[in-house]
Amino acid sequence: MTDGRMADGRVTDAGHFRLDGTSGRARAGVLDLPRGTIHTPCFMPVGTLGTVKSLTPGELRAAGVEILLGNAYHLYLRPGTRVLKELGGLHRFMGWDGPILTDSGGFQVFSLARINEIDDEGVTFRSHLDGSLHRLTPELSMDIQAVIGSDIRMAFDECPPGEASREAVRTAVERSLAWLERCRDSHEAHLDAHPDGGGLLFPIVQGASFEDLRLESIERTLAAGEWPGIGIGGLSVGEAKDATHRVLDVIEPALPSDRPRYLMGVGYPDDVVEAVRRGVDMFDCVAPTRNGRNGTAFTAEGRLNIKGARFAADPAPLDATCDCACCAGYSRAYLRHLFVSNELLGLRLLSLHNVRFLIRLTSLARAAILRGDYGRWADAWLATYRRGPAAP
Repeated sequence: MTDGRMADGRVTDAGHFRLDGTSGRARAGVLDLPRGTIHTPCFMPVGTLGTVKSLTPGELRAAGVEILLGNAYHLYLRPGTRVLKELGGLHRFMGWDGPILTDSGGFQVFSLARINEIDDEGVTFRSHLDGSLHRLTPELSMDIQAVIGSDIRMAFDECPPGEASREAVRTAVERSLAWLERCRDSHEAHLDAHPDGGGLLFPIVQGASFEDLRLESIERTLAAGEWPGIGIGGLSVGEAKDATHRVLDVIEPALPSDRPRYLMGVGYPDDVVEAVRRGVDMFDCVAPTRNGRNGTAFTAEGRLNIKGARFAADPAPLDATCDCACCAGYSRAYLRHLFVSNELLGLRLLSLHNVRFLIRLTSLARAAILRGDYGRWADAWLATYRRGPAAP
């Protein structure tokens, strides 16, 4: 397959993924799922608790979103699997009829480390809501995701922090591989019981910034099964960006070319562009909505804090290159007024804009890949983005 040309259309048995073209290591593909088609590169907004904060499913669809992310850990605690099961799963519960990917809860083991204890069988943790004691295992993670009814389900893994020692990272790799076997067995049991209701199981490779451990994790993961996609975990968790780029450069040739590659928890615009350059297909992050709620917008000229006094009388749109409802209908001056007045509309509009910005960004990246000039496009885009917004 040469740069920008059509691929051979080969698909994996489980995921129906094909590559439409490449440009260097950057890839443009299509993942067909029963609830919808996903064009890659793609960004998945995070709906941790069954909602992308402040945005409706209709607004997300209008923004071009093709797949959302939910979280097994948080949904297990609230509203709980009993409610989700009684009400027909997460799609029906939240009113979203497109694909959903669920994180297994493994990242929460890392991010909420102060309230949990990890051993080879699973994780004992106290709820961050009420302090109640719970036990999360690979089997329970798969059970939760089955009740949620997600279309892509992530294996339960251990995600070490970026500064973890080699010994700790080695333990996390071994534990994640052992848990993967248990996740696979549990997932297959759910498929046997409900053959029409099963999602795809993606493993997660670990290894932090240790290149040899990363490559070993990939080799042993691929030896354990014919997976429909691969999650790359344990990056963007505190390590320097150049370390992330180095690891992606090293592992890309070892990853199957005929399956989607999902870099977990990455979603700042420049990070997405750099990761696509290194062969990544799928992304998720809370960054667009979290930044939007705090008054920071992603623009083609970099991040912009709309609360700045210099925007008080600025009649320009947030981003003249953007086609979202926020940029089409409102000025920077009005948006600043909403934020300094603590009006909820402001955070909704910036959240919507930031989500649409990332959806457009991945669409632009896909177009550049199909043209065969991704490297040139990415260099030009990053130069403008990193220059920062001009003064009004």
